[in-house]
Amino acid sequence: MVLTTVFGRWGVTSFHHSALEISTSSSKGVQVNVVFSILIGAFLTQISTLCTSAYLHRGLAHKAVSFHGSVVFLLRLFLWLTTGVRAREWAAVHRKHHAFTDTDNDPHSPAQIGWLRVQFTNFWLYKRAANDPITVEKWGKDLAPDRYDKLLFDKGWLGLLTTAGILCGCLGWWLGLLAFGFHVVSYLMLSGAVNAIGHTFGSRPSDNSATNLHWLAAVTSGEGYHNNHHDAPTSAQFGRRWFDLDAAWWLIKVTEKLGISDVRKVGGKK
Repeated sequence: MVLTTVFGRWGVTSFHHSALEISTSSSKGVQVNVVFSILIGAFLTQISTLCTSAYLHRGLAHKAVSFHGSVVFLLRLFLWLTTGVRAREWAAVHRKHHAFTDTDNDPHSPAQIGWLRVQFTNFWLYKRAANDPITVEKWGKDLAPDRYDKLLFDKGWLGLLTTAGILCGCLGWWLGLLAFGFHVVSYLMLSGAVNAIGHTFGSRPSDNSATNLHWLAAVTSGEGYHNNHHDAPTSAQFGRRWFDLDAAWWLIKVTEKLGISDVRKVGGKK
C-alpha cells in the first residue's frame, strides 16, 4: 500500500514535469516561429524598399539610371509580388511631388497637413493622386503601359495574393499571414516616413524643405538622404559621403560594374 502510494505520487509528479517540459518546449517553438516569420517579413520589406528606390524612384521617375531589359523585368516582377504598385502611377505621383514640393498641389506634404497625417495616411494620399487620370497622364506620359503591364503587372492584387499564398504554403497559414502582414505594414510605414519625417526632421545642408536623416536612410536604402535628393533629383547617388548608408546606390554601382545598367552623368560625374 505504501509502495503503491509512493509510486503513484512519483508517477503523477513525473507526468506533471513531463507536461510542463512539453508545454515550455512548445511555447519556445511558437516564439521561434513567430520571430522567424517577422524576420521573413522584414527581409521582404527591405528588398522591396531597395527595388523601389533603385528602380521606381531613381530609374523610372528621374531617369538617373537605366537598367537593361532583363534586370528591369526582374525588378518589376519582384515589386509586383511584394508591393502591387503600378510603376507608371508611382513615377507620375512622385514627379508631381517634385514639381509642387510642400505646396498645396503636393500629393503628400507634411508642411500642408502635418507630418503625422502624412505618416499614417500616406497610402491613401498616394492612392488619391494615383487614381487621378489627369495626374498620371500629365506626369507619366512617357511611361505608357507595355504588354507586361497589361498582362500582369497592372494587376497588383494578384501579385500580393501570390506572395501571401507562397508564404502560407511555406510557413503555414497563420505564420505566413503574419510574415505577409508585417511586410505590408512596415513597407507602408517606411514609405510614409520618407514623405513625412523626411520633410520635417533632420538636417538641411541644401536649400530645400526636405531633410537628411542617417537612421531613416539606413532602413530605406538611402531614401533618408532626402535633402540631397531634392537638391539633385537626377543624381542616382543620394548619399554623398563614403560612410553614408545608400544601399540603392551600392546596388546601382554593382549593376553598372556588371554592365547591366547605365548611370546618368550629373555635373560631369556619375
